[in-house]
Amino acid sequence: MKRNLLAGLLCIISLSIQAGVPDLILLTRYQTDMDINGWLMSEKLDGVRAYWDGRQLYSRKGNKLAAPNWFTDKLPPFELDGELWLQRGRFQQTLSIVSRDQPNAGWNDISYNIFEVPNARGGLVQRLDKLRLYLNANPLKYLQIIPQLICKDKAQLNEQLARVEQKGGEGLVLRNPVSQYETGRSPNALKVKSVDDMEAIVIGYKPGKGKYLGKVGALWVEINNDKSFYIGTGLTDQERSSPPPIGSEITFKYRGFTNNGIPRFASFMRVRKLP
Repeated sequence: MKRNLLAGLLCIISLSIQAGVPDLILLTRYQTDMDINGWLMSEKLDGVRAYWDGRQLYSRKGNKLAAPNWFTDKLPPFELDGELWLQRGRFQQTLSIVSRDQPNAGWNDISYNIFEVPNARGGLVQRLDKLRLYLNANPLKYLQIIPQLICKDKAQLNEQLARVEQKGGEGLVLRNPVSQYETGRSPNALKVKSVDDMEAIVIGYKPGKGKYLGKVGALWVEINNDKSFYIGTGLTDQERSSPPPIGSEITFKYRGFTNNGIPRFASFMRVRKLP
């Protein structure tokens, strides 16, 4: 068993080295004092980010994704950046499908939703037009461009955010329409959510009490390799009976930080990656 685990880890490391982590644009948190009038806004899909280099599909961390040939054969011969997605609220199922090391039938339900054409010329609309022209000549039902709306003002932004969240969506993305393509953390690409979320690693458990006696009362987690705390809310009874394994990467939501840098009102959302 140890040999199989070691072989799996070496395989993942090998794939990462071969591909290299793609240098992509990253979102910055939206602040209410920012001037975003005239920017483009779109729904932030809760999918698995995927980068297409014109030949191969990769995860954000540079691992090759085992997509079926029929899924990749007709993708364009230029770069794409987007989300592999099922539908709202089904991130875990999406992750289960696309993270397997062999193609599987689940890909039949996956769509590839594009928000960027890396290294294309012009502003965002012009860059996306490159893909739009390709799809006009080569329509693919599973490949689509995420709709972009012009944000007139903050009132419209708040209305759209409320509309998306009521439908179970994760939030919005704001993009500066005149900004040229760039990589790394960008002030021209913003995420907008009612509550923030981030990832943590499960490092232990706190025993439950009362009705949770014999189950997990809270997850002991660590962020940034130096701050640890407990997350006791957001867990279902089933998750308390069978909690995320130690070493798992989870996503939790929170509202601000304490003076010690600990997320306030942390609440478990989902497992993002198993150990």
